[in-house]
Amino acid sequence: MRERAVSGTLDGQGGMPGSTPTVVTQRNESSDFRAAFNAAQLAMAVVGRDGLVRSANHALGELLGTDPARLAGDPAADFTGLREDPRTWSAYREVLLGRRARLHCTRRLKRHGGRQGVWAEVIVTPLPDSCDTLLSVADISDRRDLRARLRHLRMHDPVTRLPNRSLFFERLTTALTTAADGRGSGRIGLCYLDLDGFKAINDTLGHRAGDRLLGAVARRLSECAAPGGHLVARLGGDEFALLVENSTGTQQLVDLAGCVQAALQRPFDVAGHRLAVSASIGVVERPAAGTHATELMQAADTTLYWAKADGKARWTLFDPERNAHRMTRQALSSTLRPAVERNEFVLQYQPLVGLGDGVVRGVEALVRWHHPQFGMLAPNRFIGLAEETGAIVPLGRWVLATACRQARHWQLSHPAEPIVVSVNVAVRQVWDSDLVADVAAILTETGLPPRLLQLELTESAVMGSAGRPLQQLQQLSDMGVAIAIDDFGTGYSNLAYLSRLPVSTLKLDGSFVRGFHSEEPPNPADETIVEALVQLAHRLGIKVTAECVESAEQAERLGRIGCDTGQGWFYSRPVPPDTISALLGAPGVRP
Repeated sequence: MRERAVSGTLDGQGGMPGSTPTVVTQRNESSDFRAAFNAAQLAMAVVGRDGLVRSANHALGELLGTDPARLAGDPAADFTGLREDPRTWSAYREVLLGRRARLHCTRRLKRHGGRQGVWAEVIVTPLPDSCDTLLSVADISDRRDLRARLRHLRMHDPVTRLPNRSLFFERLTTALTTAADGRGSGRIGLCYLDLDGFKAINDTLGHRAGDRLLGAVARRLSECAAPGGHLVARLGGDEFALLVENSTGTQQLVDLAGCVQAALQRPFDVAGHRLAVSASIGVVERPAAGTHATELMQAADTTLYWAKADGKARWTLFDPERNAHRMTRQALSSTLRPAVERNEFVLQYQPLVGLGDGVVRGVEALVRWHHPQFGMLAPNRFIGLAEETGAIVPLGRWVLATACRQARHWQLSHPAEPIVVSVNVAVRQVWDSDLVADVAAILTETGLPPRLLQLELTESAVMGSAGRPLQQLQQLSDMGVAIAIDDFGTGYSNLAYLSRLPVSTLKLDGSFVRGFHSEEPPNPADETIVEALVQLAHRLGIKVTAECVESAEQAERLGRIGCDTGQGWFYSRPVPPDTISALLGAPGVRP
């Protein structure tokens, strides 16, 4: 510190006004500072504007393992590590030059000889009335170790000691950022798995045994991941993830999944029990650029679901086309009901033609979805979804009303050639709606005679029918509506139900008809079976329609053994109602 002198005129003994001034020196503050500086337990150094140590106290010498006098003239940034971080180094120089009031940071010290020292809290502040700065260093190793232990507990699973979900996502996000910046291979991979049947083991043997099994599984997963240094984490329950940073390609992930499968196939000895477990694994590998952690996990979760759906105990690789189909399926499922209200569905009709004379006897109404995004969709793209979601009830009601309205129009336009309109009815329409009331209301509204309406149900819908479904079918038959069994021969093929259900028509499945194709060697058994079915149906007063008729040869042979009507591309593909109007009254229908 600088000494300061005070001059002035002193009154009192030996002093007269106007006499020569006497200079009095204040108490030497510099010596007091020096004493406090050297005795302080906080490690400190005085640093000049040039960054060199002017002096260091004993506490700093002990912290760095050297005589403090030897630090004089050394750059303070060398033993504090302030040069290692560009931002910290810039801020430090600003303080030295008096352009910044303070620097506060955490650095790893370097002991004498270049060895790494303790973690320290470093503070640099200007000294008052001086061009120098005071550097203080506090050992925070214990505090940092405690934080590290607490973080480890917070970021690791207590059962398996593996990184938990939080640490996994932290590492995943860092890996994606690093790879996207061009460091490493620029690719990332993930094996996402859960154990098949773990819940049963946990429920029967208890949670303690379940936890031991999870610990054993974690050790085997770590063995598989160790050669590549991959991260293994427990995400919760019996779900685990293996993260492959800087992936070399799909094969690396496939090999890792295979290692996991093989490792888990070996029995586990847990709590006196020998347990066998397996895992379903979803495998995803892709470029890191443009990939987000959430997106990657969604892909992995989807792929894991595929592995389970495909039979479990296997790995499945992410398939973009399969995922696109799933996304399309979800999009269709969520918009089915609104599509009915927006009138996005249309009906096409396929003729039912007499095999003896080629005259149109009826038509089958076939629904199409004119989707604003995916274009015209055939029934196989959405009928299953409609049944799953329950949208089949309002959709089926719309199809029935539209078909009956069109059939009434044909009846009025061609009174001499009345045709039957056949409408498919799903199982859920029979169970989840009042089908009888719906049909009665629509027939009344459209004015269509019941005899010109036929409802088609599959074998699975009518097999074992009892109670309400059987009552509804009987009420519809009593009303005058015809009942047809669609795809006959592909379901239960139990002929007993024909005697107790009000069936008027059997529609033979196309698998029977294909055996009648002239390009294939004839199978006598096919013709024998069909002929027997036709004879049985006729004895019961039931008509027979052959589906999927594609050639004149098939039509001729089916007519010869007694089939009543045929339906298929030989006659016509499904067409708009105007085309059917043109066919009515024609002497015979041919392609």
